[in-house]
Amino acid sequence: MTQHYTNPSSEPRLRDTLRDDLHQAGFVKKIRAEFNEIQDFYVSEEKRILLDSMPWYKKWFILFFWLLKSMLLKLTPARRLLIILASIMIIINGVEITSDNTTVSTNWDILGLAIFVFVLMLELKDRILARSELAAGRTLQRALMPEQFPKFEGWSVALHTEPANEVGGDLVDFIPITSSTAVVVLGDVSGKGLKAAMMMAKLQTIIRVLMFDHTETALPFQKLNKIFKRETVTGMFASLLFTELSSGTNTIRYINAGHLPPLLITHNGITELPKGDCALGIMDEPQYNEQQLTANSGDIFIAFSDGVIEAQNTAKEQFGLERVKKFLLPMYQLPVSEIGRRLMIEVSSFVGNAHPHDDLSFVIIKKI
Repeated sequence: MTQHYTNPSSEPRLRDTLRDDLHQAGFVKKIRAEFNEIQDFYVSEEKRILLDSMPWYKKWFILFFWLLKSMLLKLTPARRLLIILASIMIIINGVEITSDNTTVSTNWDILGLAIFVFVLMLELKDRILARSELAAGRTLQRALMPEQFPKFEGWSVALHTEPANEVGGDLVDFIPITSSTAVVVLGDVSGKGLKAAMMMAKLQTIIRVLMFDHTETALPFQKLNKIFKRETVTGMFASLLFTELSSGTNTIRYINAGHLPPLLITHNGITELPKGDCALGIMDEPQYNEQQLTANSGDIFIAFSDGVIEAQNTAKEQFGLERVKKFLLPMYQLPVSEIGRRLMIEVSSFVGNAHPHDDLSFVIIKKI
């Protein structure tokens, strides 16, 4: 077993850390945002609707009770009982109990506080260990990512993915098939967190194996769906936009399996392309129809996950497709790297201090 030793001199001083915390910009806004995250996590949508209909004084009392109850229910049995015991000790502190002319004063507040700190330390230890494992998973995900700006003759490509949490369920990939053919993949596995990330990695592996053996004209979607449905967890599915580029032509071939329709930007404006077919893993033998379009020099093909249009600010307002189109329209003359950078700035500015609602990914393909 490996033991870890910490050099006390290497740790920051507590007073310096607390001073830096107080000097952080937007401290109140951050606390407010974290309180909103607590409500989103512990209180269901139905309960939030009920709270909105209550007077403010009743609302805050009920909200505190619901938060406390939900927190206790999520603890382990031993920690739940310790928290209840500590609460009782603090409540009855200073109460005098008289029996047979003997008076006993209860002074258990220090012990109750110590129990609270003990449970807090246990929860923090679990959180640190979990975040360490998730950080390792995020490192692995980044290792599986292709170059952000892969080079391919005749086309300019930009890829981006950003998980809402430590790991995500979005898939972005660039797979060279031959010296003149390559595939750009954008997918979104249902759900969030570690389970979605694991299924995303499995889907990426399946796609790469299939494309390694790909010699047919048609994209291998029937086989991909069959394998993914067999290998996935029951009830999970994945949307996937599968785009094939050729350096010798200006034709884009693609299949949309349940993903958001991509956009085509030309000098005439923005066109929302047709909706796709069934997502992967839902049906046994769905039909997938290959689409083709001709891209003239300067035309841009862009696709994104729902984390872009469903990005929410603190007022729960979504970024929306129309805002995406309005933003992209004047971007026609810019390189794909600059379009991607400005899109991220635009979405981040809109979201503000709100916690990311979903993984955010996009691919931008421009005909040179």
